[in-house]
Amino acid sequence: MVLLLVITPLIAPTQAADKINTTQDKSSNKLTLLSQDNIDHWQEKSFVGHTTYTFEHPSSNSTDSSNNGGNGIVLNATSKNSASGLVKRVRIDLKQTPWLHWRWKVTNTIQAPDNQPIDETSKSGDDYAARVYVIADGGLLFWKTRALNYVWASYQAQGSTWPNAYAGENAVMLALRSGADKSGSDKSDANQSNVWLTEKRNVYDDLQQAFGKDIRYIDAIAIMTDTDNTGAEASASYTDMYFSDH
Repeated sequence: MVLLLVITPLIAPTQAADKINTTQDKSSNKLTLLSQDNIDHWQEKSFVGHTTYTFEHPSSNSTDSSNNGGNGIVLNATSKNSASGLVKRVRIDLKQTPWLHWRWKVTNTIQAPDNQPIDETSKSGDDYAARVYVIADGGLLFWKTRALNYVWASYQAQGSTWPNAYAGENAVMLALRSGADKSGSDKSDANQSNVWLTEKRNVYDDLQQAFGKDIRYIDAIAIMTDTDNTGAEASASYTDMYFSDH
């Protein structure tokens, strides 16, 4: 599923300018998205059932030595034949803070029940162990809404892009990690289970590359672990998510 189909009602024009849902470090122009101060601002949107999302403080995760040096909040997600995501309304000026940072890990990538490869470019295979969306709202012109999906794919090659099976050209998928790719710069890319990996993306540049136009503002960000189309199970964790100017 893709949150673009229902994102516009969540970020209506009267709400889109809400900028208080981030924690801002003015000295470094850093906008923190996952912190103790703003976890209540993430709203769940369900398509099929409910992915289980839980926020974990580092004090209860002290044995996980790989999760260190961040803001402390870990979002854990478990999906069993379900599809729901967490959406955070926040208007980001990509001219000021274009860089999106986060760390994530997955317990497993997705396999169909019959262990056959899935086609992630089709509706029947549109499931991902982990994904992070950025959404530019089209307002009343809902057909102008655009979404870029950074996904942890199971079979699509790392670095590949394709239109979302449900939303078409309005939502572009970008495989940052892939269970099928053994050529990544990180040695764990071939078998990445339970390994924290760090991402840093220039969202302004990525949107321009994906849609061929300058998009200065995004209006929401979303996180989703979903398995409804394949009937599979997947677990992932997300942490240290923020925008910055470098």
